[in-house]
Amino acid sequence: MHTKKLSLAALLIAIGVSTAHLVVFPLEVARIFPIQHAINVIAGIALGPWWAVGVAFGISLLRNALGTGSPLAFPGSMIGAFLVGIVYAKTRCRIKAVLGEVVGTGILGALVAFPIARFLLGRNVAAFFYVIPFLASSIAGAVLGYLLILRLSEGALKKALGE
Repeated sequence: MHTKKLSLAALLIAIGVSTAHLVVFPLEVARIFPIQHAINVIAGIALGPWWAVGVAFGISLLRNALGTGSPLAFPGSMIGAFLVGIVYAKTRCRIKAVLGEVVGTGILGALVAFPIARFLLGRNVAAFFYVIPFLASSIAGAVLGYLLILRLSEGALKKALGE
């Protein structure tokens, strides 16, 4: 077990859950949460794709259990986190990884949210209903995550992970 990675993952989950009520924009059955996108960027770059998916899942699960999230949080956050991690692992380019978050959550996650909203939540919405708000949220959060990862990579994150 990678103790440092596990500790960082737990910290990111705690930050994600504890800030869920601070910056949130309700839209129909979705609750748009830009902090999640920033955490996806940090987790994907610092921990890799599978750890990032675990962090996104943990935040979504706890937010839903506490009533501050919706089932739509699962596909968007997990797809975005995975794409950040896999793009960064393949390219080592932070900008491309950030774009992975925008595409993963903003487009793919929004499209996956459609059947969840329709069949699980009983909402009749158009297939592209969630794309614009998910994109707006993911762009804002991904930029925030990019700025944070730039600041963290100056020393604190490298030192914490033993790099």
